[in-house]
Amino acid sequence: QLQAFGGGLVQAGGSLRLSCAASGRPFTTLHVAWFRQIPGKEREFVAASHLTTRTTIYQDSVKGRFTISRDNQRENMMYLQMNNLKPEDTAIHYCAADSRWADIAAPGNWGQGTQVTVSS
Repeated sequence: QLQAFGGGLVQAGGSLRLSCAASGRPFTTLHVAWFRQIPGKEREFVAASHLTTRTTIYQDSVKGRFTISRDNQRENMMYLQMNNLKPEDTAIHYCAADSRWADIAAPGNWGQGTQVTVSS
């Protein structure tokens, strides 16, 4: 099971760090990702991290502002650092994971979302 937390209300230009905790299988055995969804719209990919190469990929709109990372000390934690937030980043953010990189765009394991609201 995955649980995302750390969302909140922030002004444009501000920062938030989202956390995701895994119970059971640790992130050291999984590829991990973040997605987000605006009400009324489809869920969209935000970022992902490869299990072994640690290659990271990002949606174009968040490149240079968001960073996905794993906790080197705690195998069950991973993060999404979000800087220079914009009102269009307002969405429910979800963490996700899968054992196959080929499936990272549609991962099999999802956490509950956390709301991020950016005011202008």
